[in-house]
Amino acid sequence: MGTASPVEGLRGPIAVVVKKITGWYFAMAVLFIALGLFGIVEPVAAGLGVAMLVGWLLMIGGAGHVIAAFKGGGVKHVMFEVLVAIVELAGGLYFLMHPFMAVETLTLLLAVVILAVGVLRVVWYFRLKGVGGAAWLLLNGIISLLVGGLIWFHWPSSSVWAIGTLVGVNLLITGIARLMFGLAMRKLVSHVAG
Repeated sequence: MGTASPVEGLRGPIAVVVKKITGWYFAMAVLFIALGLFGIVEPVAAGLGVAMLVGWLLMIGGAGHVIAAFKGGGVKHVMFEVLVAIVELAGGLYFLMHPFMAVETLTLLLAVVILAVGVLRVVWYFRLKGVGGAAWLLLNGIISLLVGGLIWFHWPSSSVWAIGTLVGVNLLITGIARLMFGLAMRKLVSHVAG
C-alpha cells in the first residue's frame, strides 16, 4: 500500500478553491497596502481614524457590560459589570467627542508600551546573550527604546505622526506579507497541478 503525497489533493477541484481563496487574499493585500500607504502619507487622518475606532469599540464593550449586568449573577457581579460599563462608556464617549485629545492619549500610551517592550528585549538579550542570534534581540530592543523615547520626549507633538504612521507601516507590511503568501500558494498549486 503506497502513501499518498501530501499535495495529492491539490490537483483536482481543490486547486479551484485555492485560487479563489488566494484571489481574496490578493484583494485583502491590496486593501491593506492602500490603507498602509494612506496611513503613512496622511498620519493625522489615520490617527484620528484609530482614535474613532477605539472610541466605538469602547462604546460597544460598555454596552456589552450593561447587557451582562442584567443577566444577574449576584450583587458583586452586577456591580462589577456596571462599573466596567461606566468606565468603558465614559472612555468611548471621551474618544468620540475629543478625537484629537484621544490621539494624544493613545500616543502617550503607545510610547510607554514601546519603551517597556524595549527594556524587556534588552533584559531578555542579557539573559540569552550566549544564544546565536541574540544580537538581533538587542538591536530590536535598542530600536524600540529609540522609537519609544522619540515618541515620549516629543509628546504631545509626536501625536501628529506616531499613531497614524505606525499603523500605516503595520498595515503596509501586513499587506505585503499577505500578497507574498498568496503568490506562494498560487505557485505551489500551479507546480503541483502542472
